[in-house]
Amino acid sequence: MMAADHTPTHLIHTMPSVRGNLKADDALSRYTWFKVGGPAEVLFKPADEEDLCGFLSQLPANIPVSIIGNASNLLIRDGGVPGVVIRLGRAFSEIEISDTQMHVGAAVADLSVARKARDYAISGLEFLSGIPGTVGGAVRMNAGAYGDEIKDVCTSVRAIDRSGEVHELNASDLGFGYRHSTLDPSWIITQVTLQGQPGLIAEITQRMEKIQSDREQSQPIRTLTGGSTFANPKDHKAWQLIDQTGCRGLVWGGAIVSNLHCNFLVNSGNATAADIEGLGEEVRRRVFDKFGITLEWEIRRIGIPTLQGIKEDGQ
Repeated sequence: MMAADHTPTHLIHTMPSVRGNLKADDALSRYTWFKVGGPAEVLFKPADEEDLCGFLSQLPANIPVSIIGNASNLLIRDGGVPGVVIRLGRAFSEIEISDTQMHVGAAVADLSVARKARDYAISGLEFLSGIPGTVGGAVRMNAGAYGDEIKDVCTSVRAIDRSGEVHELNASDLGFGYRHSTLDPSWIITQVTLQGQPGLIAEITQRMEKIQSDREQSQPIRTLTGGSTFANPKDHKAWQLIDQTGCRGLVWGGAIVSNLHCNFLVNSGNATAADIEGLGEEVRRRVFDKFGITLEWEIRRIGIPTLQGIKEDGQ
């Protein structure tokens, strides 16, 4: 008599039928700027908005869903991400322009938006060239740089809720604050409408070049990093607090506080997600011990943590 097969059914075998791509245990580290982290239990790349809506409407409510874009400001923990991870692709990368208004797919890189606006002589969006990541992610956290924020140019968004229903929201519905919006975290932004002003291509180009030059001189953009690690506390600069605690160059396993800009954590080449998160928590502890100020993570962290990285000497 043959023994019963007790092999558990993988989550992917319970997924709704889709036209896009479903993959089990897909490595997420290749998508992230830090190049660390475990796999997605299931990774879903929808063919288009209709495919995404249908998938969500049929997905059991008890299965967790996470959304990632360019993962420039995201740390995937080493234990991986349970449930379904959704990554928007080409179908969500269109840009339509009407006068000085831009309708932008959520998967479009912020830099691409700035360049397209420049080509059409639309000013006011140059600051996006200094923000890594996608427009959808920028709206989610009200990203900003060089004196401007998404809230200054966003007029509306299109988003899908966890049940697969599409919503059209005005900017006033998003509750924008400093590096924050009140949009339900389970909703997936699919399109963003941005409003610029008439401008001159030469002047727009000049400002974008200045932003790029400033970034290259002040930020470790050519390393394995993840953007600004901590939000600025009220009336303070996070990097100054970190610097004044002596954390510049601090090493934790394979992670290091950037010597160029100490609000950036860097994977020196062999870091784990636990190293990076452990380093960040050590920085937070030192800042709190010295100043009584709690730094809040600006980098989003998702997934299952493992043991923290091993601290090494070095400042």
